[in-house]
Amino acid sequence: MRPAKRDSAFTRRFFLEGSAAASAALTFAFVTEPMLAWAARPKARPGSILLNANENPLGPCDAARQAVAAIVPQGGRYQTELTETLDQTFARSMSLKPDYVRSFTGSSVPLQASVRAFTSPKRSYVAADPGYEAGMFSAEKVGARVVNVKLTESHAHDVKAMLAAAPDAGMFYVCVPNNPTGTITSHSDIEYLVEKKPKDSVVVVDEAYIHFSDAASAIDLVKADEDVLVLRTFSKIYGMAGLRCGFAIGRPDLLERLDGSSGWNFMPVTAVVAATASLNDATLVPQRKKINAEIRGKTFEWLDRNSYAYIPSEANCFLLDAKRPGKEMIDAMSRENVTIGRVWPVMPNWVRITVGTQPEMEQFQAAFQKIMSGTTVGKYLGPNVTAWRQRFLS
Repeated sequence: MRPAKRDSAFTRRFFLEGSAAASAALTFAFVTEPMLAWAARPKARPGSILLNANENPLGPCDAARQAVAAIVPQGGRYQTELTETLDQTFARSMSLKPDYVRSFTGSSVPLQASVRAFTSPKRSYVAADPGYEAGMFSAEKVGARVVNVKLTESHAHDVKAMLAAAPDAGMFYVCVPNNPTGTITSHSDIEYLVEKKPKDSVVVVDEAYIHFSDAASAIDLVKADEDVLVLRTFSKIYGMAGLRCGFAIGRPDLLERLDGSSGWNFMPVTAVVAATASLNDATLVPQRKKINAEIRGKTFEWLDRNSYAYIPSEANCFLLDAKRPGKEMIDAMSRENVTIGRVWPVMPNWVRITVGTQPEMEQFQAAFQKIMSGTTVGKYLGPNVTAWRQRFLS
């Protein structure tokens, strides 16, 4: 399968059209999911539900909240030993050596540090399309060639096409489950990519959403000392998007290469103690995985009953066919007090929906059905109602 051509200027306009502040955001060192979600959304009305940034509406668990409250009076101290404790706690839970784990403020920071460490004008950055865009923007900044390869028909990363498209690759980026599709790339495909990749390149496996799924982790490849970095975050299932904490997991020599690209990696004590408390709660991940799966499943059942097309997901988000340019659906849903996610240029009629609480998803369903049935057409789209109705319902 051929890699999709990427017009950088078009891509940026597509995501950030109409927002000067958002365009300015791309001049920062790091681009993150909240920045992209914020840039693409219309102005949210008071009381709107937020289904646009893959956040977890449950927030931090009780133990994490208590840990944050307890540490605040000591916030005048750096307390770097707490970060060491966090790294060691995670390493023990994964049967890793402590020096194979490094904390960061989320997973986007080590992702973009990896891009700067392993790509260059002579070493390409290779990712899936559609996929998470932060690495792409960093690659453009270092002058690396960006190679975006379309997903397979089952919406997995096409690893053979990725290899064929970039024999000069410095980094392959694989997200499991993928953002925005929530779909899985098999462990065997990742193994194949690691085995066949160019010498001195690295495979970065982003496992931000892995706790929502039954997918196998690539941490076993790290234990085997392969050229693999695995990224984890507390933003998703742990509900800590605003606290900012995550890990890069890999051989010590690979982690050392991130040092020159990530700046001073100082961790806020609030995030560190919340993450440590979350890891020590053995019931947290299975409970939240079950909650998300049940709400997501009920949403898919509703979409099936109403014959709305979507991509089955194993994450806390999914792509939904709007049957029209996605920006029009985003604006129409905003008027119904539902803020939904952005659009990817390769799938311009599809919008990303975050899985919220059950009441939030019921509000989403009511708004979406109202728009798809055409009852809002005259209100939002002016006098030519018949033409728009035909277009919307085709």
